[in-house]
Amino acid sequence: MPSLREQATQIVQRLVAAGHEAYFAGGCVRDMLLRREPQDYDIATSARPEQVQELFDHTVPVGEQFGVVLVIQEGVPFEVATFRTEGEYRDGRRPSEVSFARAEEDARRRDFTVNGLFYDPLAAKVTDYVGGQADLTRRVIRSIGPARERFAEDKLRLLRAVRLAAQLDFEIEAEALTALQEMAEQITQVSWERIGDELLKLLTQPGADRGLHMLHDTGLLKAILPEVERLVGLPQPPEFHPEGDAFTHTKLMLGIMKQPTPALALGVLLHDVGKPDTYKLAERIRFDSHTKVGAELAEAICRRLRCGRELTDRVVYLTAHHLRIKDAPRMRASKLKRFLREEGFQELLELCRLDVLASHGDLDCYRFCQQKMAEYSEEQIRPRPLLTGQDLIEMGYQPGPLFSEILEAVEDAQLEGEITTPERARQYVRQHWRLQADNQTRSTL
Repeated sequence: MPSLREQATQIVQRLVAAGHEAYFAGGCVRDMLLRREPQDYDIATSARPEQVQELFDHTVPVGEQFGVVLVIQEGVPFEVATFRTEGEYRDGRRPSEVSFARAEEDARRRDFTVNGLFYDPLAAKVTDYVGGQADLTRRVIRSIGPARERFAEDKLRLLRAVRLAAQLDFEIEAEALTALQEMAEQITQVSWERIGDELLKLLTQPGADRGLHMLHDTGLLKAILPEVERLVGLPQPPEFHPEGDAFTHTKLMLGIMKQPTPALALGVLLHDVGKPDTYKLAERIRFDSHTKVGAELAEAICRRLRCGRELTDRVVYLTAHHLRIKDAPRMRASKLKRFLREEGFQELLELCRLDVLASHGDLDCYRFCQQKMAEYSEEQIRPRPLLTGQDLIEMGYQPGPLFSEILEAVEDAQLEGEITTPERARQYVRQHWRLQADNQTRSTL
């Protein structure tokens, strides 16, 4: 199968053969020049949307009013956009009108110079109308034109500037940084769904720790995540957290984190958000019940960011249970096996590792869980049930709430290695739950 770049080049070839201009555009050019592997390839062209659709067999018109068509090659979508200029942004989110234009005009309507580059894969030539190559060399994020105007057009660019600077390890140019700091509160004019998407990109790419620090320095963190902003300067017990305050701890975890899932990234960011509300100075600094409070806050934050039910549930789980692994060595075998098989346990274990490495550094509980996961087989952790509800009915028990108690107790005994056969399980049930004359059951435990 051709590579993404080869497929994108084929699209350019067909457009050029039909008499149109066509180039790679935006982030893929930036990444190529930085010797990074682009995750996708966008194409800018003089061809109108209807002409693009005529040239390719499989297309999806995702934004014809903006001149954007998806061309499907080998099942992979490539965004093909007609050169355009944009009218006034009246709502800080989208242009009031779009006009098709020349390549230079298209480049000058983009956000940052490093994203305003074109590349001709047929001639192996970069076209730079905005000084993007110089800014790549200088390692700066600079707006195309006046920074305030660019940010005012689409307020999400405030957050995107930080994300790009963190991801590329660049600085934000002085004019853009000043405008960003002055306009930070306006980020909430953007839909929370778009904010959430951009935040997840920042958290799941390299430089997340620097990104969080920049969000704080620019005022964006206070605007979108005031719960995380409250971690700044929050003291922690030095015997467990020699690294310093809760915000420093969170940044360190993000810096250690490698290729996280969205759930893990948000779990790291939010795992301690319950600490400000539970701070107490007793015999030492304490945060009693901060996992419970934090889980409630994490759910509210995920809902605000429009994360979706599945992602929200996982982040809440990670926040609520991130201290449980320290109890694992003292768990009975049955409880430990149930713990190890929980949905999301692998992410929880990684969260524990990051939490420990960014604080006291004692990985004994983490290693214990790793050892047990290697020691236990899948069958030992998730054994086939020795009894079912139907088996209990055939034994003469009447269905009811007690069935769950009986079956859970049987599985506990099975996980502990006390019973291994269905017959022994039946004996266990008869021993602990007696049948009554009226066919009801009563626990004798």
